[in-house]
Amino acid sequence: MAVGIGLIGTGFARSTQAPVFANIDGARIVGVASGKLENAKRVASELSIPHVGDFKEIASLPDVDLVVISAPPNLHHSATMAAISSGKHVICEKPMAMNAHEAEELTRAAEGRPQQLTIIDHELRFNPTRRRMKQMIDDGFLGELYHVSYTMASGFRHSALRPWNWWAQKSAGGGLLGALGSHAIDSLRWLFGDIASVTSIVSTVIPIRIDPETNQPRQVETDDYCSFLFRFSNSQAFGNVTLSAVYGSGGTNQLTLVGEKGTIILEGDEKLLAAKGFNSNFEDLSVPDPVANNTAIPSNIWARSFYHLATATIDALQQGKSVVENAATFHDGLQCQRVIDAIIRANESRKWESVV
Repeated sequence: MAVGIGLIGTGFARSTQAPVFANIDGARIVGVASGKLENAKRVASELSIPHVGDFKEIASLPDVDLVVISAPPNLHHSATMAAISSGKHVICEKPMAMNAHEAEELTRAAEGRPQQLTIIDHELRFNPTRRRMKQMIDDGFLGELYHVSYTMASGFRHSALRPWNWWAQKSAGGGLLGALGSHAIDSLRWLFGDIASVTSIVSTVIPIRIDPETNQPRQVETDDYCSFLFRFSNSQAFGNVTLSAVYGSGGTNQLTLVGEKGTIILEGDEKLLAAKGFNSNFEDLSVPDPVANNTAIPSNIWARSFYHLATATIDALQQGKSVVENAATFHDGLQCQRVIDAIIRANESRKWESVV
C-alpha cells in the first residue's frame, strides 16, 4: 500500500523532494501546503497533487501518512507539532527549530509517540561515499583523532543583486549557520560524537538587498559567513568549520580528518581520498552513487542523498517500523541546535561557550 505524503513548503520540497518521491515505488504525494496559498496551488497544479491547504489541514488529511516539513525554520515547530498531534510520521528539515527550547519541545513530543517515525532531513548521512567514510572511521582507519577541518564554500549569496527574502530574515530562521552549518555539525557528530564547546565569528558580508515586494533596499539580518572552532566531548580532538556563501569565484566543500594512523579527505562532497601511515600516497576510495544517472532526479548530492533517505523511510513505514537506520533522530536535531545556539552565544561573548 502506498505511503501518502504531505509536503509542507514549496521551495526545496518542489525542487528536490517532490521529484524524488515521484520516483519511489510505494510513495504518493497527496497534499501540499505553503506560506503563500498561491504557491501551493501552483505546485499542486504542476504535479497533480489533489489537496491544497495550510499545514494543519494537510497534516490532518486521513490519506497522509508522512508529513515532510520544508518550510522556513520559524514554521518547523508549529508544523511538526501539528503533524505529531495528528498521528503522522515526520521528516523535518534542518535546522530542526529556531532554538534549543523549541527543539526540546519537539523532541519530547516525538518521544511521547514512539510508534511514529520522526527524523531530521540530514540526507548527507545517506550518500554512499560518506557512508564508506564513516565505516572506515568506525573500523579504526584514523586511530586516535587529532583534528578536523571542514570548509563549505560557494557563491550563492555573492551577488548583491540577489533579492531580499526570508533567507535574510532573522525571525524566519534564515542564514548560513542554520542552512549549511547544521549539516556540518550533524556530520561531525555522526562521525565522532558530541561537540563540547565552541568559539565563533558569525557575520553578514552583504548587508543590504532589495526587497522585490517594495523594490526598496532592506537590511539583511542573517549571516552569509561563519567560522567556528570546536572541541569534541569524548576526546582531546578539536577542529574548525568555515562556512561562506560569498565566494566570487571558486568555492568548494572539503572535510579533512587527521588521525594517529591515517588521514582522510572528503574533497568536493563525493571524492574520498585516504592515506594510511606517514608520508603515504592518497588512494581514491570514492563510491559511485547508484542513482547518479537517473535523469528523473535532480543531478546534485542533496537530491540523490535525499532519494536514499526517502527510500529507506518508505521501506520502513511499509514494514511497520518507526526507525530508519542511520537517519538523524530528533535527539540529533536537538543536539545540533544546542551547538548552533552556542555558536551564536560565542559570537556575542567573543569567548568559548559550552554546548548546553
